[in-house]
Amino acid sequence: MTAPTASGEPVVEMEHVDKYFGDLHVLNDINLTVHKGEVVVVIGPSGSGKSTLCRTINRLEAINSGTIRVAGQVLPEEGKALAGLRAQVGMVFQSFNLFAHKTILENVTLGPVKVKKFKGDDAKKRGMELLERVGVANQANKYPAQLSGGQQQRVAIARALAMDPTVMLFDEPTSALDPEMVNEVLDVMVNLARGGMTMIVVTHEMGFARKAGDRVVFMADGQIVEETDPDSFFTNPQTARAQDFLSKILTH
Repeated sequence: MTAPTASGEPVVEMEHVDKYFGDLHVLNDINLTVHKGEVVVVIGPSGSGKSTLCRTINRLEAINSGTIRVAGQVLPEEGKALAGLRAQVGMVFQSFNLFAHKTILENVTLGPVKVKKFKGDDAKKRGMELLERVGVANQANKYPAQLSGGQQQRVAIARALAMDPTVMLFDEPTSALDPEMVNEVLDVMVNLARGGMTMIVVTHEMGFARKAGDRVVFMADGQIVEETDPDSFFTNPQTARAQDFLSKILTH
């Protein structure tokens, strides 16, 4: 299980991370380092711990033991230090989590104004640039309910980018979308990856893993079972667990 070596300093470091839900050992001795500019795609069967791994990195889920560092700092437990570190970690969820009563532009500018103390006009200018980047600038004055799911998810990506994060976490960002909307979101993510954004992506989209991933992390039963480059993983998985998983998803 040799991981490809990456250049750039470590952005996310997980060492001997364990997480339980009651008696269920959802993360079992997780060791993972993600370097600057790297795109790590986390795949595996349902219930393997992928989303929990993603959610521990900005402490949406607390861990039971081990250490997580973001940009060299140990993840604080609470308070201002945690809020400060969370601002460095962009997160895009399955559900878009946009504020229904705010316009698209207001959704994107809220964080920079409140947390980073941007002036209103600067925040708006930057917000429009980001909406342009994800292809929904013409929707700036609409409300989330007036947009398609694919458009809302692209707004959610713009909102995360507005905080100028060190790393972006994507937790199954396309799984709640209708099939025809999936590619419009994946295209934005591919462009981000090519632009050098450090990304950890939990997804069922194997095409994205092949196209944009620098590394595939395959999880099963709360453990990292394999970790290698996408070509090696998809053409020559090393474990029976990964072979079984791929045979089920690649034959349909």
